[in-house]
Order: sequence, then C-alpha cells, then structure tokens
Amino acid sequence: MKKELWIFAGLTGIFLLAYFLNFASPEIKDAIMEAFFMLQWYVQCHTLACVVPAMFIAGAIAVFFSKEAVLRHLGPKANKIEAYGVASTSGTVLAVCSCSVLPMFAGIYRVGAGLGPASAFLYSGPAINVMAIFLTARVLGFDLGVARIIGSVVFAVVIGLIMAIIFRKEDEARTATVMALPDPPPAKRSLWQTALFFVCMIAFLVFSDWANPSQTILEMKDGRRMHVTVLQKTGEMYRVQLEEPLGELNKGAKLTLSTAEIVPDSERDWTPENYRWAAWVFHHRWYFSAVCFLAVLAMALRWFGRDELAEWMSQTWSFSKSIIPLLFVGVFVTGFVGALIPEEIVAGWVGGDSFRANLVASMIGGMWYFATLTEIPILQALLGLGMGRGPALALLLAGPALSLPSIAVIYSVIGFRKTAVFVALTVLMSTIAGVAFGWFW
Repeated sequence: MKKELWIFAGLTGIFLLAYFLNFASPEIKDAIMEAFFMLQWYVQCHTLACVVPAMFIAGAIAVFFSKEAVLRHLGPKANKIEAYGVASTSGTVLAVCSCSVLPMFAGIYRVGAGLGPASAFLYSGPAINVMAIFLTARVLGFDLGVARIIGSVVFAVVIGLIMAIIFRKEDEARTATVMALPDPPPAKRSLWQTALFFVCMIAFLVFSDWANPSQTILEMKDGRRMHVTVLQKTGEMYRVQLEEPLGELNKGAKLTLSTAEIVPDSERDWTPENYRWAAWVFHHRWYFSAVCFLAVLAMALRWFGRDELAEWMSQTWSFSKSIIPLLFVGVFVTGFVGALIPEEIVAGWVGGDSFRANLVASMIGGMWYFATLTEIPILQALLGLGMGRGPALALLLAGPALSLPSIAVIYSVIGFRKTAVFVALTVLMSTIAGVAFGWFW
C-alpha cells in the first residue's frame, strides 16, 4: 500500500508541475538547460569513473564478505570503539564523494553491518576526503579546515550512536534475520587474497575519480583570458567560476562557456605549489587506474569460480538498477532548483552567524549536490557575498554527506523513518556546530 501511495504522489507531483509551470519563462528555460547540463556533466565525468566502479565494489561486498566477519567488526554487538573508529575515519582512505560511498554503504548494510556503524560510514566517508580538507584549510582558512575534520569525525560517531539507540530493536531483529540465513560455502581464497582484491578495486575507484585541484587560465578566441575554477565540464561547455574580476563581472561570478569559444589546448594548470602532486596524479590517473583494473581482472579470472563471478555480476546489477536512476533524477532536480536560486539570494539567507542562518545553510547543504572539491570555490564565492563563517562550516558539514540524490538512495536502502532521522540529525548537528563556531571565531 505504501508503495502505491508513493507512486500516486509522484504522478500527482509530475501532473501539477507540468500543469502550472510556465515553460515560456526565460528563468524556467535556463533552469531546464542547467539541469540537463548538470546531468550531462554527471554522466560524462562521474558515472563511469565513480558510480560504476562503486557498484562493482558494492556487489563484491555483498557476495564475498562473510556475514560473520561483518557482524563481528561492524554489527550491533561489535566492539564499539573498533566499529565506530573504522567507520568514522574510512573516508581518509577512500577519498571519494558520496556517489561512491552510497553503494558501499548499501553493500555493508545488506551483509549485516549495524545501522550505527553503517550510518557513521555514510556520513564520514565523503566528508573527510583528505584533499578536500587540505583545500578547505588553504582556500577558506585554517580554522574552517580544522573544524571540518573534527566535526566530520565526531559527528559521524555521534550520529551513528544515536541512530543505533533509536532503532536498536529493529536493528537487532534485522541481525537475527541475517544470522538465520544459510551459511555460505567456505571461502575458496585466503584472507590476504580477498583483501588484495578489494584494495585493488578501491584503488581503481580512487584514481579514476581523482579530482583536479587546479585552477585554470582559459584563453578565449576574442582575446580575453580568464582565471577560473572549473566547476563542470562536458564536451560542449565549461561551467566556471571567476577567480579574478573580469570587466563588469566580480570575482566569484559563474559563467557557462561553449567549448567553441575557447582556444583549443589553452587550458593549463594553475596549481598551488603544495598541490602539484595532486595535479600530477590527476593527469596520470588513467595509468594508475589501468594497472589496478588489470590486477582486479587477473585476480577475478584466477581466484574466482564462474558461479561466484555470476553472483557478483547479479548483485552489481541489483545495486545499479536501484541506485543509479535515483542518482540521475536527483542530480537533474538539483541542477534545476539550483539555477532558480541565485547565489546572491542564498548569501542573503546565510549572512551573519545567527541560528537561522546556520539552519538555512545546513538545509541548503543537505539539498545541493556537490561533486568532490566543488563545494570549496562555491563557498568562497558565498563568503565574498556576505555569508557568515559559522554557516560556511554548517554547509561544509552537511553538504558532502547529504544531497537530493543521496537522500533518495538512502531512503531506498533503509526506509523513510531511518532516512528522516539521519537527515534531521545531520542538519541539526551541523547547525549547532556552525552556531558554536560563529561564537568563537
């Protein structure tokens, strides 16, 4: 019955949108184009390099991870220090965005991980990306960089513990159901073989989704030169943010440029000296990815039976068909809504360090989709427009963990009630952290 009600609500929403929306309005036309541009960018730059590898990892977790091992280390009765310590700091190793963390969260949760550790992993995974932390400290200030990493780890543990307490009975019942399932046949591989297999898959994901920390100088065919940060890039357009004033445009202004306007091969790195290594890895990432891919392929063919590989592909497809459509729809909606709300308006909502400003910043962070590192130049522009530093921290703590696409996926995995509590805890704690940060700084 609930499923039918959700279908009815979705159809009603589409009907009302199509009935009342003024498609002749220039603002609506621009928002629709922005939504398609964002979806195209997401498909071209993130799906194959980030989402698809994550689906294979999630499928492998569901097939090759022993439920006994998962329950022992991440289950409701596991050692709390070990479980929450691993879950809240794993993002420093993964260095990936929420698109990659979501399938892995679904994988470990399906195998039997407790809701608390799984929630801690879900929150902290994209939040403590090492490169993002360093760039936050350099671009937005050392205080925000330190506050971001402390808040991410502490909040991951606190949110996980609260989720575990609130849903303790349901989690115990789910664990009992998992334990009642028949035991899988004995593993055909040693522990080190399984570990190496997953390390290579995760390494492939990290390298293929490696973000470019560079700012860029673009030379236009009309003779202009733009010092920009590239936010989105497809075969037809660049979505950039100015890092220096250009004519009547202020620093932080966003432009959509056609690739036809740009002199070919004019893009060059403008990377800070201490991030040269990250830019070097970015430009050589496909070589590293190829080595990891060949290693995974060789191990899969040599160490795994045909029935195991078939089950792996089946689980991967199961995750893909349930998660990827939600990500596509969420990214499209985020692009549409974001285009209708200018940054000047957003900055007005989050000016100062009041509770209201921090709450709004947390809610905006929980709705917008930020690709890896793009939240930093966006926040830099908002701070220049008058955003308070407390709300900036609130958005940094809520943004990486939540977005419209991720909320839709989380709901599909753990249901409405648990998703609502997770979102509410993330927004509330980010708000409180922002208020406290604003008081002291």
